[in-house]
Amino acid sequence: MSKRRLGSVRPPKRCRSDMDNISTSDIVIINGNSHPDLANSVAERMGLKNGGCSVFHKSNRETIVEISDSVRGKDIYIIQTGTKDANNNIMELLIMAYACKTSSARSIVGVIPYLPYSKQCKMRKRGCIVSKLLAKMMCTSGLTHIITMDLHQKEIQGFFDIPVDNLRASPFLLQYIQESIPDYRNSVIVARNPGVAKKANSYAERLRLGLAVIHGEQKEAESDEVDGRYSPPPTRNSTPQHAPSSSRQRTTSVSVGVPEHPVKVKPPLTIVGDVNGRIAIMVDDLIDDVQAFVAAAEMLKDNGACKIYVLATHGLLSSDAPRLLEESVIDEIVVTNTIPHEVQKLQCNKIKTIDISILIAEAIRRIHNKESMSYLFRNVTLED
Repeated sequence: MSKRRLGSVRPPKRCRSDMDNISTSDIVIINGNSHPDLANSVAERMGLKNGGCSVFHKSNRETIVEISDSVRGKDIYIIQTGTKDANNNIMELLIMAYACKTSSARSIVGVIPYLPYSKQCKMRKRGCIVSKLLAKMMCTSGLTHIITMDLHQKEIQGFFDIPVDNLRASPFLLQYIQESIPDYRNSVIVARNPGVAKKANSYAERLRLGLAVIHGEQKEAESDEVDGRYSPPPTRNSTPQHAPSSSRQRTTSVSVGVPEHPVKVKPPLTIVGDVNGRIAIMVDDLIDDVQAFVAAAEMLKDNGACKIYVLATHGLLSSDAPRLLEESVIDEIVVTNTIPHEVQKLQCNKIKTIDISILIAEAIRRIHNKESMSYLFRNVTLED
């Protein structure tokens, strides 16, 4: 037997990785009835054709989903955002995801720019945490990944048992301030309430501007019901009689039982910071009921603000919000197109829209090619 020289062994054939097999033909983009314009814009930016999926309702309001193209072994991206018709939006998303799951799709990614019920992420009285329930329903329906934008609370990501990418629209809004607001250096970032102070402070630091916070809120319309929650407990001695005398000496007893919580009295609206002669820019994640924004704008105007802008990621603008904004002292309202609001723009000329479809398209491309998503949180531009 002849000896083989050292180093003469041929290297094994290179195995083709999964990345080599991935092509644009593996991506299928479908959408429901919530925001077809955004879905078409994302597909166009990626050079793809929107998949054949029709979603309609029967006479009894049941949702019917029909997918005409094959989804077997493909990566499905369902673009469905939250609108005023949130319940139908959710059911359409769940049924579309389950239809793809039972048709043997390789992965199902839900692209939900505005996540419905995201404000119901805390326990209120005897209610429930609805966003937790919604997360369970989405995971059960077959979704394997979620792409959303500017969640009301970042902790909502922990409700899901699947990966959640929470994109940020702040680079688009910051660029709008720098390029579209004349003399923005004379501006001050305003937090409508202390809860938004963290977001406002982030904007102020990036733009190197001052910060003002409006403290105090108007009274809520609904009052607490008298249902026994505030009835005092029975009076008992807090220290057991059989306890040792030394422990009784170190324990403070309350003669009236469990002490009551002090009544929370909201102070009147006051501004912490100087806005006199400055451009006031209020920032938030969602604009829906605008009464609070209008009241804050009036206070800013009374304190000498020369112009007032409102910037937010999601513009739901429910009920008579367009009329109230048109009649208010607010000069301009800037929102992204995560939620369709073309009808509201016809009623209010102050509403401006920023297109964020390029960010969603880039997120889909990076997830599909298994690239890092952290780049989107550092470098986001409006360039194609």
